[in-house]
Amino acid sequence: QVQLVESGGGLVQPGGSLRLSCAASGSISGFNVMAWYRQVPGKEREVVAGITRYGSTNYADSVKGRFTISRDNAKSMVWLQMNSLKPVDTAVYYCVARGLIDLWGQGTQVTVSS
Repeated sequence: QVQLVESGGGLVQPGGSLRLSCAASGSISGFNVMAWYRQVPGKEREVVAGITRYGSTNYADSVKGRFTISRDNAKSMVWLQMNSLKPVDTAVYYCVARGLIDLWGQGTQVTVSS
C-alpha cells in the first residue's frame, strides 16, 4: 500500500510563504485526485486544494489566489505552495490520495503567527 509523507510545515509570520511536500512510497498515477486537507483542533477536516491526474485543479474559496497545488506523477510527489499566509491558515495539513480507497499522510503542522 502506498504511504504518504508530508514535510515542509513550520512557523511562519503572517504574509509569509511555505511549500509543503508530499512524498509517496509508490506510484500516484493511479490516483485520480491528489489533495491537501487541513484540520484545526475541535473542527472538521476541510479540503484545501485538489489536483487530478490530468492537472485540473480546484481550491477552497479561502485559499484561492494564495495557494497552488501541483503534482509530478513520475516523481510521485505533490506540493502545496502557500503564499500570503494568514493566522487562520494555522492547521495540520494532510496529503490525501483519492481513489478506490483514500490514503492519508500523517500530517504536518503549519503555524502562522507573529
